[in-house]
Amino acid sequence: MIRWYLAAFAVGLLAASSRAAEGDLVFEDHIRPIFKAYCFECHGEGEKLSGELDTRLQRLLVKGGQTGPAIVPSKADLSLLLKRVQTGEMPPTKKKLTTAQIAVIEKWIAGGAKVRGPEPEKVGTGLLITADDRAFWFFQPFTKPATPPMTAEDHGRTPIDAFLLARMKAKKLGFSSDADKRVLIRRATFDLTGLPPTLDETEAFLKDTSADAYEKLLDRLLASPHYGERWGRHWLDVAGYADSEGYGELDTVRANAWKYRDYVIRSHNEDRPFDRFIQEQIAGDELIESREKYSPADVDRLIATGFLRMAPDGTGQPNVEQKIARNAVITDTIKIVSVAFLGLTVNCAQCHHHRYDPIPQDDYYRLRALFEPAYDLAKWKPPIARDVSLLGAAEAKLAKQLEAEAVKFDTERVKLQKAQADEVLAKIVATLPEAKRKLALTTAKTPANRRTAEMKALIKEFPDVEMTQAVLAKLDQERNDQIQKLSKQAAEARTKKPNDEVVRALTEYPGPLPATHLLHRGDPDQPKNAVEPGALQILDDRFPLKVPAKTANVPSSGRRLAFARWLTDPKNPLTARVIVNRVWLNHFGQGIVSTPGDFGKLGERPTHPELLDWLAADFVQQGWSLKKLHRLIMTSTAYRQDSRRDEMRDRVDPDNDLYSRMSIRRLEAEEVRDTILHVSGKLEGKIFGAPVPVKDTEAGQFVLGIENKDGAGRFLAEIPLAAGEEYRRSVYVQVRRSKPYYVLDTFDAAAVEPVCEIRNSSTVTPQSLLLMNSEFILQQALAFAHRLEKEAGTNPADRARLGWRLAFGRDPSAEQVGSAVKFLNDQTKLLKGKIEPKVTPKGNVVPHPATPEQAALAVWCQALLSGNAFLYVE
Repeated sequence: MIRWYLAAFAVGLLAASSRAAEGDLVFEDHIRPIFKAYCFECHGEGEKLSGELDTRLQRLLVKGGQTGPAIVPSKADLSLLLKRVQTGEMPPTKKKLTTAQIAVIEKWIAGGAKVRGPEPEKVGTGLLITADDRAFWFFQPFTKPATPPMTAEDHGRTPIDAFLLARMKAKKLGFSSDADKRVLIRRATFDLTGLPPTLDETEAFLKDTSADAYEKLLDRLLASPHYGERWGRHWLDVAGYADSEGYGELDTVRANAWKYRDYVIRSHNEDRPFDRFIQEQIAGDELIESREKYSPADVDRLIATGFLRMAPDGTGQPNVEQKIARNAVITDTIKIVSVAFLGLTVNCAQCHHHRYDPIPQDDYYRLRALFEPAYDLAKWKPPIARDVSLLGAAEAKLAKQLEAEAVKFDTERVKLQKAQADEVLAKIVATLPEAKRKLALTTAKTPANRRTAEMKALIKEFPDVEMTQAVLAKLDQERNDQIQKLSKQAAEARTKKPNDEVVRALTEYPGPLPATHLLHRGDPDQPKNAVEPGALQILDDRFPLKVPAKTANVPSSGRRLAFARWLTDPKNPLTARVIVNRVWLNHFGQGIVSTPGDFGKLGERPTHPELLDWLAADFVQQGWSLKKLHRLIMTSTAYRQDSRRDEMRDRVDPDNDLYSRMSIRRLEAEEVRDTILHVSGKLEGKIFGAPVPVKDTEAGQFVLGIENKDGAGRFLAEIPLAAGEEYRRSVYVQVRRSKPYYVLDTFDAAAVEPVCEIRNSSTVTPQSLLLMNSEFILQQALAFAHRLEKEAGTNPADRARLGWRLAFGRDPSAEQVGSAVKFLNDQTKLLKGKIEPKVTPKGNVVPHPATPEQAALAVWCQALLSGNAFLYVE
């Protein structure tokens, strides 16, 4: 038996020392991923080896554990591990291997249990990061690959086209023809501003026959303030932006979160270099130049750290288990940071080593140690206590001095008032009949609402006992003047104080830095060994994060700033790829990596890896400029293609992964609402500022409005919004986690739980019902009809042509005009004598047309606003 084991072990060593033939099943590619997902936690990566068996390498499987070899190469029937998984004995959890996975293992063993190359001689404890792990494409440095050649016949315009054509040609495909100018201006305007072009903008573009007409269009759109509103909203998805704390039904409103939203919009409009944009959000408080008086740039840096305050935070709510709630804030913050910048599911390593990616549990806590000087579990601050005053040190000192001066005047005034009151009362009482004096003293010192009938009768008889201001002034004018002077002096001192403003920011606690401990299975009640701050170990050999030691006289640790600079260092292989992929996703509807929050083993592989690396390298070389990246992408032939499909392209490239045409996309939630308001003529252009509030109705719907309930939750009289507020762009609508505005929610607004990695684009029944029945659509359809009446005159054909242009951005055919006129005439006849006010579920009366002609026009306008040509961009 011993000789048999030795022979089997020798066979294993032989297999491990030779490369497998091409096409064979090999441990690294086919078996290790299965074992990592099912076996490593007990047999390799845990604190102890269960049964002394390590499944991390082929030779360790051959060596086996307490019961002998786990596998016998070329002899599947003698391999104990195979028998255990076939019977379901292993793994011992409910999650079992699939029949297909077991078949792969059996075939691998039967084929000699081959490996691709030599295995490491030394294996430490914990997660084993292999050479294969380090060779994974996402962890490789990106370079700027040579641009593939193009010919004049290829119709390419940019290096992007060259990379795409290289793959298309292999499938005997080429680009589709260019989209016509009407389609192109509508596509580009929606893409960069989230709104359709105006009729004047469209006509001007159509008339511009210059060679650079399209480039001039892009420059105008990129300079529009609406650009920041559109692309800032994309980033707010990634940041998990919300105007409320979440964490349960209370869902406290965040009074100052909108300042971060405005910072994001401003940053995009200014084309703030994206590396600086990242650094400010991660460590803006550590970049401040002077704390004596904050400059506008320093204020922006503080506001930027609101990015790290976007996770749900229930630690300020009553009856919350604080340890769990605090831990959840840090956990969700790390998830947001990981999705936004690292493109990896680092949070999966909170409780154990990552099942699929080379991220040991230590890595999660190394990252956590970067943030715990600000999120110290032992010195925790509830959300409101974290808000930062924008008064600099000098201004705060002055404010404190002036307040002390005002308090001094107040103290002297109160003392003088008491002396005056006592002396005046004594004078008054002395003039009263002796029998009334005791009652008078009591009456004067008793609040008016607590006086008895006898006391009230005394005051009626002797009014001065009331001790009014007039009485005090009459009986002691000199001291009364002194009191008024002191009041004025206190008020004047306070008016000299610098105006204070607070922002939702993240700053660190002064004093010693907290120790970060690895938590057993992520349980805050089971701390284990202390962990030093750091980043991903898989990059340590080529690109380590160097965290500085705490400097004595510096108010912060410098950890987050070091991390921010590591993220944005050109040598970092992760961040630039993640960012350019998101930009590509929001232009084409799909990313080069279609899982924008997961570039790891479970994520999709890039369809065009060379193009992704070229874009990342160029993005860095161009100073991390988003606007330059937009211009590069949007001037490409790939972006300017027609979206029409044909049989050959659908057969060869059914999902358009090769980009041989432009994909049609549905408007996002904010675009749907904003475009309806734009077309109806109601859109309000106000930018920045506090959000438009969201409230619930008695019908359970979440609408725009100011909440007004009594203590028992009963609805009180409606409080009107300020004029025009309900018509502001959707980016300014309050994002309440527990109360999503129904118009946006129905059309797949970002679900920040805690971050939106990628939006859905669904086609579901509630969308049709909203477009048919909602108060919002009925009001806007009527406003649209009034606009057509005003701008197109009384001719139904003219109204139809203008309505078509406004809604769809193109002219209707003669047949479509004829159909519209017939519909308007038929509908007018049908509605004669039938027009009645519409009452909504919450009891409001929707404005209604005065005539059947207006009602018919409003119905036709509603149909336009519900059409696919309105809701989709070619």
